[in-house]
Amino acid sequence: ETEAEAETLTIELTDSIQNLSVFLSYTVFDDSNALARSIRFRNNGDLALGLRRALSCSVDLPHANFDLVQLSGAWANERHVVKRALAPGLQSVESRRGASSHQQNPFLALLETGAGEDTGQAYGFSLVYSGNFLAQAEVDQFSCTRVSMGINPFEFAWRLESGESFQAPEAIMVYSGEGLGGMSRTYHRLYRTRLCRGHYRDRVRPVLINNWEATYFNFNPEKLTRIASSARELGIELFVLDDGWFGKRDNDHSGLGDWFVNETKLPGGLKSLGEKITAEGMRFGLWFEPEMVSPDSDLYRAHPDWCLHVPDRRRTIARHQLILDFSRDDVCEAVIKMVGDVLQSAPITYVKWDMNRHMTEPGSANLPPERQLELPHRYMLGVYRVMETLTSRFPQILFESCSGGGGRFDPGMLFYMPQTWTSDDTDAVCRLKIQYGTSLVYPASTMGAHVSAVPNHQLGRITSLEMRGHVAMSGNFGYEMDLSTLDDSEKELVAEQVRTYREIAPLVQQGEMYRLLNPFEGNECAWMFVSQDRREAAVFWFRILAQPNPPMNLLKLKGLDPQLDYRRLDNGEILGGDQLMNLGLMCPMEHGDFKSALWRFKATTP
Repeated sequence: ETEAEAETLTIELTDSIQNLSVFLSYTVFDDSNALARSIRFRNNGDLALGLRRALSCSVDLPHANFDLVQLSGAWANERHVVKRALAPGLQSVESRRGASSHQQNPFLALLETGAGEDTGQAYGFSLVYSGNFLAQAEVDQFSCTRVSMGINPFEFAWRLESGESFQAPEAIMVYSGEGLGGMSRTYHRLYRTRLCRGHYRDRVRPVLINNWEATYFNFNPEKLTRIASSARELGIELFVLDDGWFGKRDNDHSGLGDWFVNETKLPGGLKSLGEKITAEGMRFGLWFEPEMVSPDSDLYRAHPDWCLHVPDRRRTIARHQLILDFSRDDVCEAVIKMVGDVLQSAPITYVKWDMNRHMTEPGSANLPPERQLELPHRYMLGVYRVMETLTSRFPQILFESCSGGGGRFDPGMLFYMPQTWTSDDTDAVCRLKIQYGTSLVYPASTMGAHVSAVPNHQLGRITSLEMRGHVAMSGNFGYEMDLSTLDDSEKELVAEQVRTYREIAPLVQQGEMYRLLNPFEGNECAWMFVSQDRREAAVFWFRILAQPNPPMNLLKLKGLDPQLDYRRLDNGEILGGDQLMNLGLMCPMEHGDFKSALWRFKATTP
């Protein structure tokens, strides 16, 4: 944000035979062990050139004594940590789905053999892009390692006419001498304070209630205001109306693309509902899926050529919907107008921007045959353009990105929307691994995390309200249930959770995160958040399954000042920072599965 923060070196390489210039950009940050690398191609000749590969970085390392760390998974099971030793040849992660995907994340790290969470060398590679990507490590015959990352060359091409340029996205490379933990905190600071932008970047986000799992498509104003009223009584600040408010939308078979209010469901429209919600003392938020269209919609009937398709060829209908062709200016302008008109029509302060299917049979009626392979990247540029326009036009609105949950949790999205719905799986046990893995690259301020009803709607597990609360309080906190159905003791606990989260939200959203126990390696999980001045901390501990005669486990904390004394807020005990980090806390010995605890500490000495 100032010229002194960073410095960029640009190296121009010239191919005089093809009249091509290539510009390599390296940006170094004054207070961060991070390097931003990108590439730009310019055609200086009279003839058109065809790009078939445009990776953003390529780094050679002098040995192969590394473990490769990646974040892999599936829908409702995103960003699990996978670690494997490098082997001779090529190992890679990629997406060819038109989005960064649930299956792989545009990230990899090389962890020096023997290094771990807090010690040893780690090299991180993260791509600021939301489309098809490739990240790979190749070990050659001399046991040297080359890491490359960028737009996936699979079915990629770009035609450069005379005088035209092509800019590849940035790869952010991080070095840490303090293992994966040090690498993560570097990414967290950089992405939280410089990649994310806008009004809400440095502000505590509101606690919200989302009606989706409470009502699905079956709602009316009375039911929604009852949920909002119950939430407001418990201290919740924001009510979010999810899918089903627009067009002909009583299920997921129709209506996408028709961004006008269904006044049969909502007499008086969004303005009336929004005013009722704000009269309850709450803010009002809304769900959209602007990149999609249902074949059963007014928009599709008027513009059947606006979806991605190849004429006269079979096309796949997924989730009863198709993808709008955001490579087209007319499509982008229409979406900007429809969504913008809705946002102006009611007192909306939050938007959940969803995208629920990936590309199949990609083709554009607006591109000539020789440019069809440009479509996936042109689509992403169109999405970015629409997001830039709307987020700039409505700076007071907090935008959260979503793609069937975490199918597009990447740095490209965070540039436009400072938080992402982490996963459609709201089960507390599953979320331990999902949120732990996500934290390798992304700060807690970017993770949407909600308490949902039990049995859990994704897999039927029953966990305690306490544990669900503690997991969700480790991100952007909210609820996804009908709070009016809770009994008095449960409502009292929800009110306490909301009060507690408001107190610790600055720690969670703006502090430093330290991972303490890895859920991929055992039955327990723990992490903590520490203020920038190291005078305050919140520690979360979780145990999944009970066991007979359990050992007495001590949990060693991290990131505190060893010279300070800290008061444990639940019992007033005074403990030294050195004691908490070197000896630790006794973990609870409670009976039963799915247990959790939250300990808070504040320094008592100057």
